[in-house]
Amino acid sequence: MSNTQETHAGEHQAFIKSPKQLITVVVLAFVVPVLVIILLVTYVSRSTSTAPGSNALTLEAIDARIAPVAGFELIEVSRSKEPLTGDVVYKQVCAACHDAGVAGAPKLGDKGQWAERLAQGAQVLFESALKGKNTMPAKGGAAHLSDYEIERAVVYMANASGGNLEEPAPPAGEGEGEAAPAAAAPTAAPAAAPAATAAKTSEQPATAAAAPQKTAAAIQISPEAATIGKKIYDTACFACHATGVANAPKIGDKQAWAPYIATGMDTMLQVAITGKGAMPPRGTAMQASDQELRLAIEYMIKDAL
Repeated sequence: MSNTQETHAGEHQAFIKSPKQLITVVVLAFVVPVLVIILLVTYVSRSTSTAPGSNALTLEAIDARIAPVAGFELIEVSRSKEPLTGDVVYKQVCAACHDAGVAGAPKLGDKGQWAERLAQGAQVLFESALKGKNTMPAKGGAAHLSDYEIERAVVYMANASGGNLEEPAPPAGEGEGEAAPAAAAPTAAPAAAPAATAAKTSEQPATAAAAPQKTAAAIQISPEAATIGKKIYDTACFACHATGVANAPKIGDKQAWAPYIATGMDTMLQVAITGKGAMPPRGTAMQASDQELRLAIEYMIKDAL
């Protein structure tokens, strides 16, 4: 009986048997978590730090990593130079997408990707490049280039990818600089015709000048333009329309918007949907509905009416 009692009493003995053990346990309860926290902070700080001499976190390096694949460049368009060759146009405009196959663009030299396009013929390829297709804007965004130069770039890419297209014929007037003085003489004779036309124009009714004003008055600005329209503008349109990049009419600029407003809201909306010049279809706002694009246009022109 006594052995049973001793066994039962032993089972209930405490782990801490002395004040010294109690103090040790209390100290460890504070010290151990602190050490764990210090080790974790050290590990995290070392994982985000860079090696000595590295410039990976400099502003220049960060800008290079987050830079868009393609961009634009403001250049002097009033030039009297020889037309650019296809390879030069490719390097300046097309390489940004066609080198890496960005957004489904057929890669230069990939015969498999170009086979179906080559089967459609040169004219179809030219039309796609000149007018734009899918996410590619008209002329690849290089509105300052001539159709002839763009077609030469298409031929260059196609022939480098398994095609055998002929060089497009230069437009009339290319390489005929010597004939220009001789052609100037006949133009002197009909000089009176423009003067007569100007006289007739000055006699037109005043109602013709009032037509754009009537069109502007017919455009109604929806209340949602200040919210939904502004949101679309801030996410897609501001990059060009805030500063007038590539001749885009600046927001609120009455003079710049006047010719567009004169065409009416439906025409402006159609231009926004299909793209024009350097502006890609839908101004890159591919997820926006037609109504949301209309509201974005209303937001941009509300101060220009």
